[in-house]
Amino acid sequence: MKRLFFFLICIFPVGTIFSQNIKGPWSGILDVGATKLPIVLNISEKEGKYSATMDSPSQGAKGIPLSSINFDNAKLTFSITNMGVEYEGVWQNDSIIGTFKQFGRSVPLNLSQSIATLTSVNRPQNPEKPYPYHSEDLRFENKEAGITLAGTFTLPNEGNKFPAVVLVSGSGPQNRDEEVFGHKPFLVLSDHLTRNGIAVLRYDDREVAESSGNYQTATLQDFATDATAAVNYLKTRKEINPEKIGIIGHSEGGTIAFMLAAEDKSNLAFIVTMAGMAIQGDSLMRMQRYLINKEMGVPNLLIDQNEIAIEIAFNIVNKYPNDFILQNIDKLIDEAIPDSLKWNLSIRAAAQISIKQIMPAEIKSMMNYNPFDALTKIKSPVLALNGEKDLQVPADINLNRVKALVKGPVTVKKYPGLNHLFQHCTTGLPGEYGNIEETISPEVLNDIATWIKQTFE
Repeated sequence: MKRLFFFLICIFPVGTIFSQNIKGPWSGILDVGATKLPIVLNISEKEGKYSATMDSPSQGAKGIPLSSINFDNAKLTFSITNMGVEYEGVWQNDSIIGTFKQFGRSVPLNLSQSIATLTSVNRPQNPEKPYPYHSEDLRFENKEAGITLAGTFTLPNEGNKFPAVVLVSGSGPQNRDEEVFGHKPFLVLSDHLTRNGIAVLRYDDREVAESSGNYQTATLQDFATDATAAVNYLKTRKEINPEKIGIIGHSEGGTIAFMLAAEDKSNLAFIVTMAGMAIQGDSLMRMQRYLINKEMGVPNLLIDQNEIAIEIAFNIVNKYPNDFILQNIDKLIDEAIPDSLKWNLSIRAAAQISIKQIMPAEIKSMMNYNPFDALTKIKSPVLALNGEKDLQVPADINLNRVKALVKGPVTVKKYPGLNHLFQHCTTGLPGEYGNIEETISPEVLNDIATWIKQTFE
């Protein structure tokens, strides 16, 4: 689950400027308490007018379009009205010293034209070629959806009838390596498993990289059919033992693992869920927002206002078709917002943002999905893992629910000091993900491989 619904601090704007030469890349650190978010603003000029995009290297975001800007008498200002964003800075010695505001909260943001320290990342766990195992790029069909998915299949060089896993990624369009924040978790995981005698199939999400299909219209249930197609493909490979095929899902992918394990026809030998959602989606996202906002030091008043806005947005999105919402968004918000709050422009702006975040089919289906029934039907062995500092899928409530509801053999483990990506961290905030060199804790990698092998002893 990479998509977050919390106080949005890392989105910026652009427009027109004059005087000093401000073309080119500008960078700064958005200082949010314990979290430091590097950003890069790329400014270009055409016919006397400026435009720009913004990158957030630590969050894996590139090319975000900006919207309005003014530079006059050494003073830079910009804003994003529908996000409640304002910025004001002053040119001083080739730097811009300023303050970023969103919905009334102020955060320091100073910009300069040095970006080397922001864009370089070290990922020591990424394996290097040549690999000591067979690696094959391939394609397989999801006949139910009428699409072709592209992926990579890895297996040991020697032996046959290997146990095998399908890796299922979290929310948001992901490539086969689940690449995010400069990390490649599925590349690291598949490398470790294959070196330990387990074959692995990982694939690009639909409409990502070499896979076909339409990501924007796909639901959680649609993505489950992609995972089923991957399992069915593995059953056709002579190198694989068809009775030893399982799924490892991360975040949303873990929820899909629950869904498929509950189906008798899947015949999954096991599942591993890495922070897989075991709680109804809208409830989980509410917890996620609260924990992240509190860790960031967002005032309670803003947290409460944000929840009101999201509830308004959720009700609208569940009631009307997307096209109708976009054509009538202001009217629908005005009708839904309580009379006592109609004056509050922050809530109105937050409701608009939330509607657009919730509208995609994936998010809407995830918010409405309750995994309760699936969990009670699972009979195959389950390994459920969470990081103790996971702010996106809280460990205790999530793991306790898995342990209480799954009828088959269940092993649960909470890792002290690990976040949602299973990295050793300080706060658990998403802003740390890209700043941490570790991609996945070696303890987690070893535990998964050991558990799978022990399952078949």
